Amino acid sequence: MSASGNGRPTAVVLGGAGDMGYRVVRELVARDNTRVVIADYRYDRARRLAAEQGGDTEAVFVDADDPASLAAVLARADVAVNCIGPFFRYAEKVGLACIRAGVNMVDICDDDDATVRMLALESLARSARTMLIVGVGWTPGISNLLAKKAASELDEPQDCDITWVGSTADSEGKAVILHVLHAITRSTPSYTNGGWVDVPALTHHRWVDFPRPIGPVRAYVCGHPEPVTIPRYMPELRSVVLRGYLLPHEIQDVAKAMIDLGLLDTEKKKEALAGLLQPLLPLFSHLGEKAAPPLSGVRSDVSGLVEGRPKTISCFTVDTMDRLTGIPPAVAADMLITGVIEPRGGVFPPEACLPVEAFLAELAEREIEIEREEFDGTLEELARRTREEAEGQ
Repeated sequence: MSASGNGRPTAVVLGGAGDMGYRVVRELVARDNTRVVIADYRYDRARRLAAEQGGDTEAVFVDADDPASLAAVLARADVAVNCIGPFFRYAEKVGLACIRAGVNMVDICDDDDATVRMLALESLARSARTMLIVGVGWTPGISNLLAKKAASELDEPQDCDITWVGSTADSEGKAVILHVLHAITRSTPSYTNGGWVDVPALTHHRWVDFPRPIGPVRAYVCGHPEPVTIPRYMPELRSVVLRGYLLPHEIQDVAKAMIDLGLLDTEKKKEALAGLLQPLLPLFSHLGEKAAPPLSGVRSDVSGLVEGRPKTISCFTVDTMDRLTGIPPAVAADMLITGVIEPRGGVFPPEACLPVEAFLAELAEREIEIEREEFDGTLEELARRTREEAEGQ
């Protein structure tokens, strides 16, 4: 690793000109503890962003499919933030490149299968004394920390439900579309009764309430990393289930129709369809009676016992997707550089290494507001109440 000429360490943001990466760049520049290098395949776009940020922010070309290109960029880094998606395609490639370069890394990997492969790099990362912190975005990321916070308020935490809501009016990136298509077309892991089971996507619906203008949604199981990582570091939990939901509400029917027509049964078809869907996202946001708000959200509900009685603690937040996804990895990278997090070799999800209260305080300073509720009952009872209220509207 090599500090920059002005004495400040260098943060390389891979995919820094993208929908989520640009926010990481802006946050790191604003914190002013690092010199920021924007590494992106879209070099002209990266160069424009560097000029907008000013100072010593720099743009460089990188091709994540070329190990030599990654190595050349990482040779300049003291810390890396990986925002190159889709992560089922690129997380492991970048993780291995960081291990070989000896560069500590934070990423926003949101695919469960990619997270399993990243966790498998543990021995290599430990031997190289390189720290990889995976899934530090919106979900996973904020979701994991909210689950840990909620569990800490219970005498005996037992069950954890995490739900995200994403709006078609809140992102334009092709990688996000590919991630969603990947998440809703496979059987994915959930953790129930103390063990992992594969559950078909778009099943096991549950009503979950979010602040307006989102409101209640009938979310469904889909592929995400939280059920893979949280049980490893919070073994007291007997279940961890992740659900998601897309806005507007009508988009669920569109997605189901695409699956039923066989339009998403191969990776080649998903790639082609993602390219077709990308310019149509603004139109999709206006399906139905109400336009989808340009907001996304995440909610972590943990139930258990307090003084022997059932209680559920809920923590949640709503904001724009780029802020929810881009601010957390910038905070984590800054914590690595400034020593708030002591680097150590290995692969770690957020709940394994990030200081929950300090991290949430950093988010609060950037006006990402965490709301909290408690309910005297179990997750099942809370879901039943939410369903009755939603169906009574």
